[in-house]
Amino acid sequence: MTRPSSIAHLDLDCFYVSVERIKDPSLIGKPVIVGGSPSGRGVVASASYEARAFGVRSAMPTGKALRLCPHAIVTRSHFDDYGMYSDALYRRMKELSPVVERASIDEMYFDLTGCESLYHNDLPGFIKDLQKLVWDEFKLPCTIALASNKTLAKIAAGTVKPNGVLHVPHGTEREFLAPLPIEIIPGVGKKTEEILKKKGFRVLADLQTVQREQVTALLGNHGFWIHDVAQGLGSTTVYESHVRKGISSEETFSHDIADRIDLEKKLFSLVEGVCSTLRSRGWKSKTVTLKLRYSDFKTITRSESIPPTNDDAVVFKLVRTLLHHGYTRPMALRLLGVRLTNFEYDPQPELQLMPFEEKRGKALTAVDRLRKKFGDDVIHTGGV
Repeated sequence: MTRPSSIAHLDLDCFYVSVERIKDPSLIGKPVIVGGSPSGRGVVASASYEARAFGVRSAMPTGKALRLCPHAIVTRSHFDDYGMYSDALYRRMKELSPVVERASIDEMYFDLTGCESLYHNDLPGFIKDLQKLVWDEFKLPCTIALASNKTLAKIAAGTVKPNGVLHVPHGTEREFLAPLPIEIIPGVGKKTEEILKKKGFRVLADLQTVQREQVTALLGNHGFWIHDVAQGLGSTTVYESHVRKGISSEETFSHDIADRIDLEKKLFSLVEGVCSTLRSRGWKSKTVTLKLRYSDFKTITRSESIPPTNDDAVVFKLVRTLLHHGYTRPMALRLLGVRLTNFEYDPQPELQLMPFEEKRGKALTAVDRLRKKFGDDVIHTGGV
């Protein structure tokens, strides 16, 4: 007989806000918005629950968020710090669970199937202890749910956020899901929600009582997934490791820019940010992508592969060329973005490195340390 799966989902609550509060405890208990400047076209990257109570949401323009919650405190994003905390937590979790999948910067899955004896035959108790450990060691609030598959664990965690712990016992999946609204299913957006509700499907119990064919007739192949989730089914495969697919940074300008010198200055700042993040993870990138958005919202991307690098100057030289080749319309730009992908690990410099390469690597490391201590604007590496 096949042993039923036991999958836990850990979701860090308001992760970006939590890290900012660790750095500045005066933010604790106050409405906090992490994101872009309200004077331009900045958007909300994360909002505390105190701010969410006023209707503030991620991806909302920061200016609108402040109109909803005028007393909110806005702080800029510090993605290097978020990455460092996420990396440290992931390393710690791998010490405690045999299989850990890092689904995103603030989410992880644990495959605890067959591990009962490791945790005193009390998996629900283990996830409570795990939540306490994350707080005691990292000061990060989190929500953890345990269920028979990844999708159900993720849904369950969403019902008890923030700072909740929940166990959905085997055999109770359909009962647990029945009263929940259909939009709680991952991947059910506004359009799908409207289609289902027009046909009378409002809670998951409504989907549980019909044949799969009725749902697929409305939604096509996507209906298979939705119907299965409503029955409590989902993937039980937890991948041992998760490699981040890309590091990116983009800026929406407060006013459209057509001057190429100004655009290059913006571009250089973006390159410094992504390359610094790349080095902090010990990676090099083999593919660089430039993103342009014109004032009429037409967006184009241009990519090119290069020998593995994490050097600001090398990346900037390439994206500057991509900018000159890609910026062809007689119209100002409202956004620039840089994305690095196709990573490989960057080992420590070896003896056979040329002296210039070795000195350059040490110089970039020193620059990163100065920025970390005194801020991003304290030093720049210079253009090409």
